[in-house]
Amino acid sequence: MVSLSSPTSSVSNMSERSHFQRSLKRLAQDVLRMGALVEQSFRLSHQALFERNLETAQHLASLDKRIDGYYHQIEMECVTLMALQSPVAQDLRLLSAFMQLVRDLERIGDYAEDLGELSIKLFPYPPHPCMPEVELMSHHAQAMLATSLKALADLDAIAGQTVKKLDDTVDDAYDQVYQTLASQRDIKGVVEPILLLGLVIRHLERMADHATNIGQRVSYIVTGQRSGVTPGR
Repeated sequence: MVSLSSPTSSVSNMSERSHFQRSLKRLAQDVLRMGALVEQSFRLSHQALFERNLETAQHLASLDKRIDGYYHQIEMECVTLMALQSPVAQDLRLLSAFMQLVRDLERIGDYAEDLGELSIKLFPYPPHPCMPEVELMSHHAQAMLATSLKALADLDAIAGQTVKKLDDTVDDAYDQVYQTLASQRDIKGVVEPILLLGLVIRHLERMADHATNIGQRVSYIVTGQRSGVTPGR
């Protein structure tokens, strides 16, 4: 059968495909830049909480605006590429995963900003005895985020799946600290710091869940197989 496509049409298709691939590459780089900002935001919230560094807490709002800017930009670019191009199945899978993945990153950034605000409210009170356990919980959640982002940079499906195992450590820490806070008796003074710490560990647990989602989305990008993703905010 004689092909009806002309040499000019073939060259044009190759040029469009090349342009599409460059757009995907720039998009992936923007996702990683957004991820780096989210990591920075998480580190600052950690310093605010556990080093009682309120100056870092004040930077979180402006950092969150930059994260939100990347989120809206990447989401729009994904929609545009889907609408104006004709992505093959693998590319469509990548764009779909990017749109979901940046939502997880945006939520982690939001929680980091919230942790900064909680650290300001906790500042007047002496550190609670369970703070070392909460700090370790934060370290584990940050390690999960770092592992997920490295898996994304390397498109490493196996590393992406290992994050799920790390999440169990954070969940166990959450249960342990929650039980400690909930079972306190004969509380002297106000209960606000206990309530605030309850919010802190809940935020950290949710940040770990979103980091897990990112790792599983990386596995989906590479293998096309969907894993369980934690729903909710």
